[in-house]
Amino acid sequence: MHPYPEYFAHRHANDELDCVPLLAAGLRRAPSRTVAHFDDQPITCHDIARHVAQLQRWFAREGLEPGDRVAVMLSNSAEHVHLIYALVLSGLVWVPVNTKLRAAGLVYLLQHSEPKLLIIDDEFEAVTATIDCAATRRVRIPAFDAQEAHAAFTSPNIGVHDPLCIIYTSGTTGAPKGVVFTHRMMRIAGEAALRVADVREGDRLFLWEPLCHIGGAQMLLLPFLEAVTLHAVPRFSASQFWAQIQRARATHLHYLGGVLDILMQLPPDVQAETHTLRVAWGAGVSASAWMTVQGRLNVRLRECYGMTECSSFATANATGKPGSIGRALPWIEIELLGEDGQPVKHGEAGEIVLSSKVEGTFLPTYLKHPDATRAALRDGRLHTGDRARRDGDGDFFFIGRQTDSMRVRGENVSAWEIERIFAEHPAVHASAAIGVASAIGEQDILLNVQFKDAPVDWETMHAWARERLASFQLPRYYRAVESFELTASERIKKHLLPRSVDDAWDRMGNARA
Repeated sequence: MHPYPEYFAHRHANDELDCVPLLAAGLRRAPSRTVAHFDDQPITCHDIARHVAQLQRWFAREGLEPGDRVAVMLSNSAEHVHLIYALVLSGLVWVPVNTKLRAAGLVYLLQHSEPKLLIIDDEFEAVTATIDCAATRRVRIPAFDAQEAHAAFTSPNIGVHDPLCIIYTSGTTGAPKGVVFTHRMMRIAGEAALRVADVREGDRLFLWEPLCHIGGAQMLLLPFLEAVTLHAVPRFSASQFWAQIQRARATHLHYLGGVLDILMQLPPDVQAETHTLRVAWGAGVSASAWMTVQGRLNVRLRECYGMTECSSFATANATGKPGSIGRALPWIEIELLGEDGQPVKHGEAGEIVLSSKVEGTFLPTYLKHPDATRAALRDGRLHTGDRARRDGDGDFFFIGRQTDSMRVRGENVSAWEIERIFAEHPAVHASAAIGVASAIGEQDILLNVQFKDAPVDWETMHAWARERLASFQLPRYYRAVESFELTASERIKKHLLPRSVDDAWDRMGNARA
């Protein structure tokens, strides 16, 4: 019996907070059950089991063994869903590749994670054809004969603390870090999502998030924890959103990356007076906008806070207090610490430092990055690098990052990743990327550029950048500066750079941007 039954209502007898036994039992118990729809096409347990068995035979032909890494660069599709289940059930370590990555970002991920395979489809042939994949083989999933005899899938004995995936996150300065995300962490992420979103039996969860993002991946476990169904689409589409919700009769929407901002800007007549959505859950709604958003969209907001390193979630706002990220989940304890390492007073800002009563809630390590691991994990506590304050009721309010990073359309973007690319431009002496206020999503990127000699026109500069950066890493604004004020250690004093964009070039006026 697991020692923490009171925290996880969806735990079953002899359940060790794992993923493989849960998935395997669910697939075998009710083959005809529909667990998901993709673009209105039902996906049953039988469908998943058949595809998993076929994929496992293919894995064997490719020489893969449990523990091997497999990078996946695919858009959302039913095929992608089946592949993720197959990787998990086979004990292979899934390396999700953000489909917006280009050039240097792709090369870094492949060289750092060293997967045996990079699975792509036609959409990503061009962007992966010219990069150095080292020993990684680029492959496509073969076409399977739908009529071939159905062999049963297998589920090897995999430890709860074994890696399930490696998720690259750019939440701080420097190169992206690979979070080693275990089977137990994914299970806790699923359990937490049910609690954060107030999911109940019979609910229908709208899934638009990229499956390469933890926000999408963790959803795949939910139909095996509760009697709910997923309703997945290839991508978020403002023009199709309300029609998709109506067809799916969806009850839940996960929001990030400015999704609610986009919906609020739609003409009122595209939204039905009555709809099935009950809960919108996620992060980023301000206190000032809270009641307006709830009233216009006719949903209940459930804000949360978390990060990949803590199994995705740490808090949930169950009371509806505007602007609050709520309180700690039952297995999490939160301290707010000042620069001296001591707890701050109520109302004061401090770094969010997490501890957990459940073993394995936090990442065991960053891949090949012992210094970052030691900085994040200290004395069993996770130092998040995020800041918050707590009010007199005990509710938390998120303030922002302590580090040199930005939040753009639901993605953490390290300034270092942008600046290192622009450092390669022959005309650039130095650059500094900073976050500025955005009408949609959390922030836009303003790049301050000091040229070596003659400046380059911004359209040419941006076209150069588009070939090298992911779309969410691309600056929206560009501004030329004569020089930067530096610290004694030759770092740019970014806090002195103006956040106004009045004198900056806005690439949103560029049709190709």
